Amino acid sequence: MDIATVSSKSGFNPSTLRYYEKLGLIHSTGRKGLRRQYAPNVLNKLSIISLGRLAGLSLSEISTMFNENDELAIDRVLLTQKTLEIDAQIKRLKVVRDSLKHVATCPQASHLECPSFQKMLKSVKSYLS
Repeated sequence: MDIATVSSKSGFNPSTLRYYEKLGLIHSTGRKGLRRQYAPNVLNKLSIISLGRLAGLSLSEISTMFNENDELAIDRVLLTQKTLEIDAQIKRLKVVRDSLKHVATCPQASHLECPSFQKMLKSVKSYLS
């Protein structure tokens, strides 16, 4: 597959594909004229890279998920740590969401007089300390 086909099928810009190749995340099989050529399995690897980025992994962390033979070698400890970080982020975001919902619909004349709002402020302070 040439770089244009890989770009079209994967959704990655050709410049991103060249950057990933420079980093060693993907490898071309050669050139046909001026166009880089890739093996069909590059699409699976790009999907794994996308999943890693979506999960918040750096490109360096993603590169450790492949062994020297370019086979998938998942770092379960790293992924477990990342899930804990995501869980903590979800918890924080739920507090923010609930706070915003309450502020938007609170019937009190002053939010500072609202007991629920005061409780939320204390909750937010605990995340910041």
